[in-house]
Amino acid sequence: MVEKTRSLVCFSSIELGEPIIDKNKVRSKITLNFFNKKSINFTLIHSYQNNIKEDHLPILRLANIMPLLNYGLFSEEFFFDFPLSSYDLKIINELNNIFSRDIFVNKILRRRTNYIISKYIPSEENVSIDMAQPKAKIKVLDEISDNKLGIDIDFNRFGILSSGGKESLLTYGLLKELGGKVYPLYVNESGGHWRTALSAYRYHVKNDKNTQRVWTNVDRFYLFMLDNLDFIRSNHRKIQADTYPVRLCIFPFYVFLLLPIFIDNQIGNLLIGSEFDDLRSKPEYLGIPHYYGIYDQHQDYDILMNSWFEKRTSGIVQWSAVRNISGLIVERILVDRYPNLARYQRSCHSCHFENNNIVPCGKCSKCMGVLLFLLANGSDPKIMAFRKEDINSFHNRVKTSNLRLDQDEKNQSFYLIGAKGNIPKVKSVEHVEKIHINCETCDISYIPNYIRDELLKILVNILQVFVF
Repeated sequence: MVEKTRSLVCFSSIELGEPIIDKNKVRSKITLNFFNKKSINFTLIHSYQNNIKEDHLPILRLANIMPLLNYGLFSEEFFFDFPLSSYDLKIINELNNIFSRDIFVNKILRRRTNYIISKYIPSEENVSIDMAQPKAKIKVLDEISDNKLGIDIDFNRFGILSSGGKESLLTYGLLKELGGKVYPLYVNESGGHWRTALSAYRYHVKNDKNTQRVWTNVDRFYLFMLDNLDFIRSNHRKIQADTYPVRLCIFPFYVFLLLPIFIDNQIGNLLIGSEFDDLRSKPEYLGIPHYYGIYDQHQDYDILMNSWFEKRTSGIVQWSAVRNISGLIVERILVDRYPNLARYQRSCHSCHFENNNIVPCGKCSKCMGVLLFLLANGSDPKIMAFRKEDINSFHNRVKTSNLRLDQDEKNQSFYLIGAKGNIPKVKSVEHVEKIHINCETCDISYIPNYIRDELLKILVNILQVFVF
């Protein structure tokens, strides 16, 4: 007899306490309540470089809610022990729905990792759309009015969510060239991810006084959650994988965590390094709409946030300077136009120290993708500290199925390199090397008009316009 699939709901409720501000530190208690009446706590901590104002409390509440929305499928209730405004509640409910659908499709059904115990995975013939809806009902202490957060903003100030990746580094280079006052803003997660950002962060601290960093222990919270999810293998800390077991969207947390810096510095533009990703149609899996797990890199996320910004701030605008170009072209422009920035790019799952320098492993899926782009563009990967042996052996080591890239982008890169080793012979996919304009995924009207022409002028001088 086949065992019935077990429920993914692990908690009767997840509670989040009011953020407590102590100078530059913020603490919130998270409580997991189990069905056997047992409960367990975790304290979420953030540390800013400057003292945090009490006026930022509404933003900090939202920042601390964002990581919890990864678990809307696994709890019967979210209880937030503080008041929220109507528009804050609206965006939380919307994100709870989107996160849950994407996690159900892309972590439970599609590209699941071996972290999940098989008896908890539903058979696809039994899947219904309702199964992807969040189980957690949202309850708050009280509903309050929607007051404006912050007053004045300056549209010539640009805050970049910086990570040491090619997109944020190119965005920085473009906006500095265009004369904007640019703020490289980093989120230092407590885990090993910080190594990928450290080289770029050190450069920015040394060269740009507007650089700021927020430390957070959110990575430890995610591990805490894995320890307490019934359907996750108990040895999950020993499993190596290049993707997260359950969670997906990380930018919403970063955005709200950094918003106090935007408001204090009157920064009018919030830049996320989202490049062109070919989702020209909204995909469905077994009738469930989703975003392939990259909702927070999609234009729809910018639209949602800008609607919230319009209601709750003085008009901060969230957008991407590189949404109209592919990752291959992002890498090309970064290396060719801003080599002084490119040398600090570290896109690797296993960066490590060598003589106090951060170097990439050269072997993980992220490294293989970067090497593919660099070699396709005729660039020397040693600019990013790749070892000679990893560069020379790339053609024989690459496995096309392990490169987590858009298929067109992958094939155009293979075409530019040419068939050798494990690189297949493919046809050119010309649109990859052009500027994309598409109202659903990369509408140029979402680039603010006060910088749009100047930004596109740089891109047009390098590429050609391609219209879908």
